[in-house]
Amino acid sequence: MTTQKSAPVDRGCAVAVIIFILGLGTLLPWNFFITAMEYFDDRLKGTASSIGATLVTNETTPVTNGTTTVTNGTTQVTNGTTPVTKDYKFASWMTLLAQLPLLLFTLANSFLYQRIKEKVRIAVSMVSILFLFLLTAIMVKVPMQPHSFFSITMATIWFINSFGAVLQGSLFGLVGLLPPRYSTLFMSGQGLAGIFAAMASLFSILSKADKASAALGYFITPCVATLITLLSYLLLPHLEFAQFYFEKSKCHHDQPETTDKLLKGADKEKLALVSGDQNGFNNKPIITNGDFEASGTKEALFMMQQTDSHSRSSVLAVFKKIWVMALCVTCVLAVTLSVFPAVTVKVKSVYGNKEWDRYFLCVCCFIVFNVMDLIGRSVTSMVQWPSKRSGLFPVLVVSRVVFIPLIMLCNTDKRQYLPVLFSHDIAFLVIMTLFALSNGYFICLCMSYAPQLVRAKDCETAGALMTFFLALGLSLGAALSFLLRNLL
Repeated sequence: MTTQKSAPVDRGCAVAVIIFILGLGTLLPWNFFITAMEYFDDRLKGTASSIGATLVTNETTPVTNGTTTVTNGTTQVTNGTTPVTKDYKFASWMTLLAQLPLLLFTLANSFLYQRIKEKVRIAVSMVSILFLFLLTAIMVKVPMQPHSFFSITMATIWFINSFGAVLQGSLFGLVGLLPPRYSTLFMSGQGLAGIFAAMASLFSILSKADKASAALGYFITPCVATLITLLSYLLLPHLEFAQFYFEKSKCHHDQPETTDKLLKGADKEKLALVSGDQNGFNNKPIITNGDFEASGTKEALFMMQQTDSHSRSSVLAVFKKIWVMALCVTCVLAVTLSVFPAVTVKVKSVYGNKEWDRYFLCVCCFIVFNVMDLIGRSVTSMVQWPSKRSGLFPVLVVSRVVFIPLIMLCNTDKRQYLPVLFSHDIAFLVIMTLFALSNGYFICLCMSYAPQLVRAKDCETAGALMTFFLALGLSLGAALSFLLRNLL
């Protein structure tokens, strides 16, 4: 009889720290690109600092009719020519191309993950993300036409988020092998990724450096962070605590095969005993069929086979139990991504103070959103209301739609159709606070409620379904942002 080895202690919380870092690393691509929205807009307008270009202030407004435009006495000139600019809808395209890979790789989950080893998926994804961040940093110093810059940046966003989707899915599976509290740490790291990117942006503004140097420093930051994430992952399997749970998982994977062999062996033995043909000798039956039934062995074998073959419900059966939570998480993220960041980055300060304008978007949009979103997620560990079966829960989720017109009626620039009803900075700050709090709170509740609605053996299926609908909500919101931008 073998004794089960007790779990070792996570010395110095080393595994906990690494899991937190891995969580942070998965969402760095998305957060660092959306937080740098002003830099990308400047490059597409031809006003960002780049080699070989004549620089002007942000008061210069380029036009699209091919004529030279003078604003506040300045003319935008690049290499002696007057640029013709257009609205690239960068925020909407970036959001869409960043979220579509998550949806596509969620659909391709079973095909990709069964054919490529986990270590290969994670390591290749991290190295690729590091390379693409380096490319983005190098592009800060490379002069190019806005159209070329837009095309290269969109391709970079697509590929970096594709690798990010593979990385996130792989790490979720890896973290699932550890005790539940490590999943919480992983999610906390993801929540902090947005704050990390926003603070990096704030420090680049505070540095008082020119735009090119500030942007270069900003994009080098995720390169260093991704490298640390890669080194942390390589260290993880060498820690005793992680080794114990990874080996334990391998033992569990081997159990079904062993059980199957035992069942087959028992069937053969039963057949031999009943027919009298055991060990190659043609003897009289040792045990009759009636004796087998009387002994209860047949029932035991039948129950073992039933448990093994019906251990998990079908995907459709699981969906019927969690469909409310699946649609709720889709609705929450569709509402959020429809206006954040595509519309929120267009909001301007009412004061017109040049110094405050430099900080307004970073502080009131990105830092406030990410901090409040993290607080909303954290609150669910203390308060979970409404309950998972309450009819009020989906009502409150759908009511978040009200944030769409509220944000669209804030002080956004270049409006054509809608009036400004909430012009003050405080109004935008309050709306963003409630918007972000409700986003983090309801997402966390949806993702935690869904597994509680199914059997323990169906939790993995429920998690996969929720991940798909989460990605669907992100993609729908990104697509909807194009329409909402045009309605301003």
